[in-house]
Amino acid sequence: MSRVLLTAFEPYDRWSENSSWLALMDLTNWYEGATEIVTRRYPVDLSRMSDALRKDLQSDFDFAIHVGQSPGSPIIKVEAVGLNVRSDGSPLINGAPDAYRSPLPLAAQVSTLVNAGIPCELSHHAGTYLCNAALYLSQHYAKSFGMKTRAAFVHLPLAPSQSAKAIESRLPSMSTAMSSAAIALLVDELTNSVA
Repeated sequence: MSRVLLTAFEPYDRWSENSSWLALMDLTNWYEGATEIVTRRYPVDLSRMSDALRKDLQSDFDFAIHVGQSPGSPIIKVEAVGLNVRSDGSPLINGAPDAYRSPLPLAAQVSTLVNAGIPCELSHHAGTYLCNAALYLSQHYAKSFGMKTRAAFVHLPLAPSQSAKAIESRLPSMSTAMSSAAIALLVDELTNSVA
């Protein structure tokens, strides 16, 4: 049986909820697949998130799928590359590789979601904050410590409840049910085709 670490983030700034955590909690209410799923909610703090991620990865999961929210995005974005850079331009880890590309067949996974009627695209830049750090560090830790874990990062639109509270911004949203279905579909496709 494949083991998958699914991570999300806690609320931050103006957001009293985080669509990534809402999607993971929804998924755990109904997912009955053959994959063993472990969920974690990480703090929106680089040092604490990095420590928690490193500790979690010691369990040597087959996959780590990190999920975050992307206010303003109308579609799901599957991120392919994690960069060794912080938001201030300094490296996440001195002397480490400049970037890691996810080894997973992400283009095929995006096609699966689109064919299932879920708006999605492949993206090559997860930003320069915690989303990028989660993708980069999980790959760096796996390589550095000889782990089998392969990682990806998925950006979700806001949930409708979040968009409703930010009505003055008219930000797009995606239902939590669709977001959680997308994550479950990615988990099942990855574990069936790659594991």
